[in-house]
Amino acid sequence: MGLEVARPIKGIFLSQRKYVLDLLNETGKLNFKPLYLSMDPNVKFIREGAPMDQPNQYRRLIGKLIYLTITKPDIYFTVQVLS
Repeated sequence: MGLEVARPIKGIFLSQRKYVLDLLNETGKLNFKPLYLSMDPNVKFIREGAPMDQPNQYRRLIGKLIYLTITKPDIYFTVQVLS
C-alpha cells in the first residue's frame, strides 16, 4: 500500500516516501525541486475552455493525493479544494 512504518525509541514513524517517489515519477515531476507555498483559502476556480480529454487521469491523481494525506496532512486543504 506504500505505507512504511518505523519504530524508533519513542513512538511510531509513518512514511510514504516510496509512494511519493512513484507518484512523482508517474507524473513526470521526479526531477522538480520542492517548493512550499500555502494555498490562498479565498481562491476561486473558474472553469474555462473545453472539458478535459481524460478526466479519469485527474480523478486517479486526486485519489492518490487523498491517500497521501495519511502522512502529509499539510496538503489536505489543497487536495480537498482540487477534488
